[in-house]
Amino acid sequence: MRERVAVIDGLRTPIAKASGKLKKLQAESLGSFILSELALRVGLDYAMYDEIIIGNVSQPAHAANIARVIALKAGFSEKIPAYTVHRNCASGMQAITSSTEKILAGRGDIYLAGGVESMSNIPLLYNKKMSALFEDIFRSKSPIDKIKALAAFTPSHLKPIIGLMEGLTDPLSGLMMGSTAEILAQDFGISRKEQDEFALLSHQKAEKAQKNRIFEQEIAPIIYNPAKGLIMSEDDGIRHSQNMQALTKLKPFFDKNNGTVTAGNSSQVSDAAAAVVLMSESKAKEIGLTPLGYLKEFAYAGLEPARMGLGPAYSTAKILKMSKMKMSDFELIELNEAFASQVLANLAAFESKKYANTHLSRGAALGAIDTNILNVNGGAIALGHPVGMTGTRLVIHTLKELRRQNKNIGLATLCIGGGQGASMILEVE
Repeated sequence: MRERVAVIDGLRTPIAKASGKLKKLQAESLGSFILSELALRVGLDYAMYDEIIIGNVSQPAHAANIARVIALKAGFSEKIPAYTVHRNCASGMQAITSSTEKILAGRGDIYLAGGVESMSNIPLLYNKKMSALFEDIFRSKSPIDKIKALAAFTPSHLKPIIGLMEGLTDPLSGLMMGSTAEILAQDFGISRKEQDEFALLSHQKAEKAQKNRIFEQEIAPIIYNPAKGLIMSEDDGIRHSQNMQALTKLKPFFDKNNGTVTAGNSSQVSDAAAAVVLMSESKAKEIGLTPLGYLKEFAYAGLEPARMGLGPAYSTAKILKMSKMKMSDFELIELNEAFASQVLANLAAFESKKYANTHLSRGAALGAIDTNILNVNGGAIALGHPVGMTGTRLVIHTLKELRRQNKNIGLATLCIGGGQGASMILEVE
């Protein structure tokens, strides 16, 4: 990139377990809340923003182009345009990089970007039989015809299509995301015990961070029950006092006979929103703002959908080549924990020369990831993975943690359903 893009500040809601505290708040309500909170904290005149870009996966039918709905509900002028982006798990990161490209192209100076997901509110859908029955009823011209159509009804007509399950299934490979994690466990010989140990560590690190109030630096408490005055101020997916015994008891979810991937060593289904304010480094200096940090470079890459979890290896290979950096240059790494087996597979792929030669067109391994700097405060296994929001959360947390530890440069990366990876180089100084 010819100029770094400044991340002035970032903020997120707490991450709530799906069907939990935030289930009554639709995605546009979560998004408008966090946009208004962030804009007020940054303190710029709302009229200074050129555009608002929001990532979202489930795309609620009642709020088409949800970014525009969010922007107007947050109090921004109807003159400020807004649009929605969708790159599955990286949607919240795509919003940031789409804004970055516009800033660097001179299309605008100041952007609000973010991601939102209410996985609680992904709907159940009528199956084809029920839809056809409704169509027959609506087309019936007489009461007798309607009765004849209704006579075809059977209990099987009421079997729903679960929107969440449909969204987490790759239409090309036909595999649910958890099934792709099972493939990686087999490819790299990752045991159930290793996955459960990784999951346990994620909860332990997140629990420690929560007790030390680290997440408070990035969370805006949200009212979730106005009538009772109930406020959510902490992520509620962290299992305090989690232990191996509890994890071991869980049965495989995606391959019930021979599988190793369980609900306990997978990311949680969640609700949340996050946002950042972006501008060029020179614009930040011009108006006298001290940024939280900077986006130095970003890259996306594609790979086999059935092994989508290895996306970070592919996108990081690309970004290292673009930036002429080495893995050892990073002082902090956030690699989204879609599944424990997926993270462990990436750890193996990053340090494998054979994998680099065969899959990444490199003569040398990417370089081993130092686990002491990886997901130091836990990840999506403990916190949750609201798919449209996670990419933004990774950026916010990486920069705030770099500042907290008095370090400078970090890598934020994640796999993307459908067979892609995203990587972003972030720095503070």
